[in-house]
Amino acid sequence: MTIRRLAPADAPAYRALMLEAYERHPDAFTSSASERAVLPLSWWEARLDPSPGAAQIVLGAFHAARLAGAAGLSFESREKSRHKANLFGMYVAPAARQSGLGRRLVQAVLDHAAAREGVRLVQLTVTEGNAAAQALYEQCGFSIFGVEPCAMALDGVFLAKVHMWRALTAGA
Repeated sequence: MTIRRLAPADAPAYRALMLEAYERHPDAFTSSASERAVLPLSWWEARLDPSPGAAQIVLGAFHAARLAGAAGLSFESREKSRHKANLFGMYVAPAARQSGLGRRLVQAVLDHAAAREGVRLVQLTVTEGNAAAQALYEQCGFSIFGVEPCAMALDGVFLAKVHMWRALTAGA
């Protein structure tokens, strides 16, 4: 298993993986498969901006040259919140689950966040009731700091999001 930063050339595989994620787990993502499926490939390529100071990065986990998982990391640009980064779009394909890949992806995201100058903490949200994801994040050192009620609506049902964070440095 290899984990690396995705580049624009990976956009077709990344798009396919994430559309699978949105279809299989609509309650886990704020984006829907239908709204993302209509976006042009150029939109997906732009998400994979290879520049060193990009506003976000997406890491991909490959098994036998096939994209098996992904996780994104966005960086705050505003002066007062540049010390924060956000983990987003975490997904591991069913065939690669229970292999430690999720933990390795989260650790790779944390390593990239720590390498970015000034970033002191990483935040994320997980849909309330997604026990497997929440347990993974807790095992990786994340703590809950709040719950957002009615964070998203799915088929007329409102779902809450659990907000979690993890310090990258002792003073955070």
